[in-house]
Amino acid sequence: MQGGNKKVPTTSSVILVTERIAPASLAWLRECAQVVEAAPGTPAFAQWAPAAQGLVVRTYTTVDGNLLERLPALRVVGRAGVGLDNIDQEACARRGIAVVNTPDANTQAVVEYVTSIVGAAIRPLEFLSRPLSLPEWEALRSRSIAPLQMSEMTLGILGLGRIGSRVAQVASAIGFRVIYNDIAAVVPPAGIAPKRVECADLFAHSDVISLHVDGRASNRRFVGERCLRSMKPTATLINTSRGMVIDEGALAQFLRAHTEARAYLDVHEPEPFTADSPLLGLPNAFLAPHLASRTRAAIDAMSWVVREVAARLGISA
Repeated sequence: MQGGNKKVPTTSSVILVTERIAPASLAWLRECAQVVEAAPGTPAFAQWAPAAQGLVVRTYTTVDGNLLERLPALRVVGRAGVGLDNIDQEACARRGIAVVNTPDANTQAVVEYVTSIVGAAIRPLEFLSRPLSLPEWEALRSRSIAPLQMSEMTLGILGLGRIGSRVAQVASAIGFRVIYNDIAAVVPPAGIAPKRVECADLFAHSDVISLHVDGRASNRRFVGERCLRSMKPTATLINTSRGMVIDEGALAQFLRAHTEARAYLDVHEPEPFTADSPLLGLPNAFLAPHLASRTRAAIDAMSWVVREVAARLGISA
């Protein structure tokens, strides 16, 4: 992180970057502004905060009233990503601070990630490190029979937004029957016809459930005991949306009671999760460190939010 004893510049815009972004976009931003890489709580952030007109964050910087008080000159917040859960948009609006993000930057990456989880869950792979005798070979092949093909299964999508719609396209192309539920009157992607169902029916009839909902308050612990008790005992639940959507205690109870069910969670509350997580140690709970958007292309695309930040400040390289 950059800091030191530099004086606050008087002739160029100061932009604070609190988390790492792609080198190319950072270099571009340096061509048109005084860029300071500094996380809140560091001396460098405190030194430069009074002059900062722009703020670039990713996932783990909380932009709330307390932080905004330290940034009296702030004019724009750029979120290098999709969701704005870590930004108090109302507090920014009261100050006339613009909030910009990259809403479609990681769609492909997340859809690929969900697809890879679905494949791993339904068709686990076996690889050999030594030659086998014919009886061993045949025994391994006998143990490796998938009970169902994707063309015999139903995939349910909770939230048919950008990512949910693309998951629906991919799942339909593979052969799944696709159903969905969304609180909005969404239009499914062209060329496919997923069936809209009530939320209870989605959980009851899906073999695989993929969550793609936002961080609004009403979604907190939405997937709790009521939803989970209606799930098939062999269902696979995938969450790449928000950790707060799932009641982890209720999910742990469900997984303990239904050992053939599985949960693949890429997002958590809090992140990183702690030693008291009720899901730790369960053989059918698979916890990943928020990897869905971690492709080079997605990271680069999200980082180019700096162009919009610069535009809102009236500056360019």
